[in-house]
Amino acid sequence: MNKTVHAAPQNAVFAATASPGAAVATRTDVESPASGSNFLRGIVAEDNAKGTYGGRVVTRFPPEPNGYLHFGHAKSIVLNFGLAAENGGTCHLRFDDTNPLKEGVEYEDSIAASVRWLGYDWGTHRYHASDYYDVLYAFAEWFVMQRLAYVDSQSPQELRASRGTLTQAGVAGPYRDRSVAENLDLLRRMRAGEFADGAHVLRLRIDMASPNLNLRDPVIYRIRHARHHRTGDRWCIYPLYDYTHCISDALERVTHSICTLEFQDHRPLYDWIIGKLADGGRLDRPLPHQYEFARLNLTYVVLSKRKLIQLVTEGHVDGWDDPRMPTLVGARRRGFTPAGFRGFAERIGVSKSDSWIEMSVLEDAMREDLNAHAVRRMAVLDPIRLVIDNYPDGASEECLAPNHPQKPELGRRALPLTRELWIERDDFAETPPKGYFRLSPGTEVRLRYAYVVRCTSFEKDAAGNVAVVHCTYDPATRSGTPGADARKVKGNIHWLSVAHAVKAEVCLYDRLFRVPFPGARDAHGTSGETSGSAVPQPHHAVANAGEDDEALEDRERSFLDDLNPDSKRVIGAYVEPALAAAQPEERFQFERNGYFVADLVDHAAGRPVFNRTVTLRDSWARTPAP
Repeated sequence: MNKTVHAAPQNAVFAATASPGAAVATRTDVESPASGSNFLRGIVAEDNAKGTYGGRVVTRFPPEPNGYLHFGHAKSIVLNFGLAAENGGTCHLRFDDTNPLKEGVEYEDSIAASVRWLGYDWGTHRYHASDYYDVLYAFAEWFVMQRLAYVDSQSPQELRASRGTLTQAGVAGPYRDRSVAENLDLLRRMRAGEFADGAHVLRLRIDMASPNLNLRDPVIYRIRHARHHRTGDRWCIYPLYDYTHCISDALERVTHSICTLEFQDHRPLYDWIIGKLADGGRLDRPLPHQYEFARLNLTYVVLSKRKLIQLVTEGHVDGWDDPRMPTLVGARRRGFTPAGFRGFAERIGVSKSDSWIEMSVLEDAMREDLNAHAVRRMAVLDPIRLVIDNYPDGASEECLAPNHPQKPELGRRALPLTRELWIERDDFAETPPKGYFRLSPGTEVRLRYAYVVRCTSFEKDAAGNVAVVHCTYDPATRSGTPGADARKVKGNIHWLSVAHAVKAEVCLYDRLFRVPFPGARDAHGTSGETSGSAVPQPHHAVANAGEDDEALEDRERSFLDDLNPDSKRVIGAYVEPALAAAQPEERFQFERNGYFVADLVDHAAGRPVFNRTVTLRDSWARTPAP
């Protein structure tokens, strides 16, 4: 299906019109929230004005320590830590470590480092769900004694069948009316390790006919004989997230518990659990309140944990910190900045409507920060030799270039000029097209910060490629002298001295996927890339970038089909001498080429490695769909 799509404004998003929890969303072009739009700020301000929590503002960021954080987590981190900071409050870092089969210290360390890298600190408020295992279990026994929980011995298949559907009520199982004594005995024996995995579960007794499936006697404990990375073998039953996180919030005296929209239908269960415990004198009021916001859905990436694991394990990328990955460790190696992420979060705002954000918005936020702070350097990425025939052989001189054109206080650095220089291959054309203002036979350009030169001839190698360009220079046109303005030329190219340039490895990174919605299929069964549109066709099978919905994905093509074969290109280049002293993670603008960073892992003295962060301008805006 063909359709005309107009260029989106800088902050354009693609809005999802389906209700929360819907598997498939239809999207149309809409404008994004105004910069800084954040409905949660109003809620916090109102609570502070009413004295709901006595002026306290406590939020939390509760990741599972079973993977690396991605761009979506960055939005949540900025939101939670930012709201607390704006109101003189605190944000807790709490690891939801309730699944011992998948969690580990490696992930905890990486998560903590990423949060700190983004510019936030939790102070003394670093917690784990496992800190509360004793309390959570004590509360579980209390629920049993209040006849609000029971041990169910049905098989997993029977549990699923009795839960019902969205249109059919659930059915009470045969163990729902066990006595308090029997339930308490079974629960204690579950904890003692008498039963195998899956033999029993502990369920809350709420309402099997509730229209909200989350209230149909949800499971809150399951048996899992597995060693936990913090508690060892002390426990063989583990609480589930819906039970754990609301109680953890209340125990930590969190005020505003901020979740993504998929937890909206879980809020009644959140309120039920802590409300019952407060009514029973087990928790203090006022209780935390859960609020939901739209998660980050970003074009040209996948944020599904399963898909990210597949990319790594199948070798499509070079690990979790590959600079093409949408992980924070990958973004750091790519040269993305914490301030860029914070600016991006402020641009897209916080709303309750699912939407798609163009990758260009994130990239532009990075350009804005890098333009303001990255010092300028020169690098020639695709070199050919330029010989100034009338420049004295063996002579050299220093040309002064600003470290930052908008920050004179950063000073200038010296660039050695000699008879033989490196220039970019595309800065010379044997037969120039219309509007080409760089070097070609008989034309003049200015060597940046140096002289005006005129091309006189060129040489080709055996393969017929231009290898050497010859020119002459006008000594009266040196930049910074009165004669510099005497000769007006339109072209201005960068260069490096052959004798002084430093050889470097440069990794030219680009978007990992070549289409906005990797693997998407439209209603007609054709690939999402065929329309030439950045907007997916109605009913294609992408609902949320972070979802692992197998039924939804059955209607997709393989997302691997849309990998961009040009997402990484490693070249040998030349950089100016000052870059020999660059430190890992130091960022630069390579003049006329883009923003680059000294690689955090591979860059070293004597072996410089630079990664391209973003180009100077959005090269994808004018790129037709494949």
